[in-house]
Amino acid sequence: MALATAGAALAQPVNTGHLETELVAEARGVAPGQTIHAALRQKIQKGWHTYWRNAGDSGEPSKIEWTPPPAGWTTGAFVWPTPHRLPVGPLVNYGYEGEVLLPFAVTAPATARPGETVTLSGTAYFLVCEEICIPEQGVVKLSLPVTAGPAPADPKWGPAIRAALAAAPKRAGLAAAFEKRGERLALAVTGPALKGADLAEAYFFPFEPGLIDHAAPQAIERGPEGLTLTLAPGDEFQVQPGPRALAGVLSLGGAAYEVAAPMGPLPSGAGGLGPPPAKSALGAGSAGLGLPMAALFALLGGLILNLMPCVFPILAMKAASLAGHAHEGATARKQGLAFGAGVVASFLVLAGALIALQAAGAAVGWGFQLQSPPVVAGLALLMLAVALNLSGVFEVGLSLQNTGSGLAGRGGVAGAFFTGVLAVVVAAPCTAPFMAPALGWALTQTPAAALSVFLALGVGFALPFVAVAFAPGLLARLPKPGPWMDAFKKALAFPMYGAAAWLVWVLTQQAGADGLARILAAAVVLAAALWLAGAAQRRRLAGGRSLPLAAAAGALALVALVAAIVPRYALATPGAAPSGATAAVPYEPWSPERVAALQAEGRPVFVNFTAAWCVSCQVNDRVAISRDGVAKAMAAQNIAYLKADWTQKDAVIAAELARHGRAGVPLYLVYGAQGGAPRILPNILTEGTVIKALEAAARS
Repeated sequence: MALATAGAALAQPVNTGHLETELVAEARGVAPGQTIHAALRQKIQKGWHTYWRNAGDSGEPSKIEWTPPPAGWTTGAFVWPTPHRLPVGPLVNYGYEGEVLLPFAVTAPATARPGETVTLSGTAYFLVCEEICIPEQGVVKLSLPVTAGPAPADPKWGPAIRAALAAAPKRAGLAAAFEKRGERLALAVTGPALKGADLAEAYFFPFEPGLIDHAAPQAIERGPEGLTLTLAPGDEFQVQPGPRALAGVLSLGGAAYEVAAPMGPLPSGAGGLGPPPAKSALGAGSAGLGLPMAALFALLGGLILNLMPCVFPILAMKAASLAGHAHEGATARKQGLAFGAGVVASFLVLAGALIALQAAGAAVGWGFQLQSPPVVAGLALLMLAVALNLSGVFEVGLSLQNTGSGLAGRGGVAGAFFTGVLAVVVAAPCTAPFMAPALGWALTQTPAAALSVFLALGVGFALPFVAVAFAPGLLARLPKPGPWMDAFKKALAFPMYGAAAWLVWVLTQQAGADGLARILAAAVVLAAALWLAGAAQRRRLAGGRSLPLAAAAGALALVALVAAIVPRYALATPGAAPSGATAAVPYEPWSPERVAALQAEGRPVFVNFTAAWCVSCQVNDRVAISRDGVAKAMAAQNIAYLKADWTQKDAVIAAELARHGRAGVPLYLVYGAQGGAPRILPNILTEGTVIKALEAAARS
């Protein structure tokens, strides 16, 4: 800074090559002892950018090296506006595009003499980048008259600088802390400014480099008082003991706050409500649903769920049960109500577990239980036991209905109840039309609203069977019980064997060859146990001593169950499955960064959110996606195919599903060549539907 003689406030723009810069002030002068704000203005060439105080993975922040000031005159540090994320290939930088003001304070000494003019001057340095980065610099000056009293505001730059200061990140008295969770960091922030705020675009910009992996997605978990972000640690955490605090800016899109988070216990109220729905999902997803519409969608989805492939084995068992009691009206009605009660109770228990897990901070959705190898192994053994019962290896009751549960009561009512439970268990891998938006909405609402939606889903699923049980005209048309039912019962065993085999395949995708060996060994032991149980039953009926055989059967069954579910499974490494390059339609693993990079290249993108345990996903893959016509359409239009595999738990995939108003898979997104929000395809696909969507994406 230098002292000059009289003159009005003046600033001259300087063109450094790829931006125009100048110093501007909020007022036309400054009084002795007064502090005003000036700003370094950058008007950046289209397609180029400069950097924030922490440039991210690469880059350098803008700065000014001032000429020595006269005694008493001071300038403050930049008040940095909230930056934007700038993906560059696999990297993510933080900076600015277009026009930006970097405000700073200017303080005049009390000894400044009115009538003089002070010229602020210095050299401004910028790293300006597009595909290449160019260091640029320019000498900037601003002349400020010293006035006897506060000077009037500059009509052009006064409002602009005040707006920049108002929009800059604020210290809002937020409570924050972070802790390590395995290979991730959990940053929790609470406070009045966050309560009830829109958190869909929440993002943490650290002040210092190396604290987080800037390119890694930040999963958002909402809470009644704030939020928790899951961050990937940066290089600084590779050096022990690692940083003890995180400081930076929490941006919510429309507002931003400074955050200082020491390592320690997380503040309460920062989680438990799941990820926020995305704004882009309002039109095609679930964010616009209210409780009445969500309940209606759930009811329709439950009705359609009866027609999905995962419940075919149970449909046959329900039909056989009706035939067994078709001409006993009172019994049929009791069993219909018991079956309905089992279905509804199971859906409510499942909803309660989902809500509790989300409250504990877990990223879960519909079908979450099948992401656990022990659960999959236990279900595989259950399906095998049901199949062996249907085959006549052992008996658990006197009526066919009882074969659905293994927990039959004398009158068959308990058997009907637990057949309803079994129906819900095997329905979990399927998502019917209307279910996805309803469940996506439910899991972002209060527990009461979520339970209401799951109640409607259960009623819809149980309704056809219960309605038939109360329809005498329909029951009268069913054949009377007879020898044919024993043959039909044994035929029903084969769909259950198929269900057990499918669950074994799912376990193999999750836990690899070691998991396959364990479940096969457990299956052999369980089969032997149930064969012994059947032998004990036959010996007891013949009047012989059955206790030793029964005891051996019980011991072997316990061994099989413990071996299958208790020891921890070693999860298969993602990508260890056959490469997408050898698939019918070649694909790449999904990540938000890969989608952004492909969109930057101007390529259309098809994203398949799937899981090995999702029957609907596998059916769609075989009948609609992995087809020659789809492969040719993708090749002809240069469309990238990405697959997001949710077979195992993945918080990033769960967050992306929630962004689009979904609580589970399948989800199919098509991004157009011109970018923008994706189109969401139906849950049930045909080859023609996929090809038309791909062709439209190439044109849009």
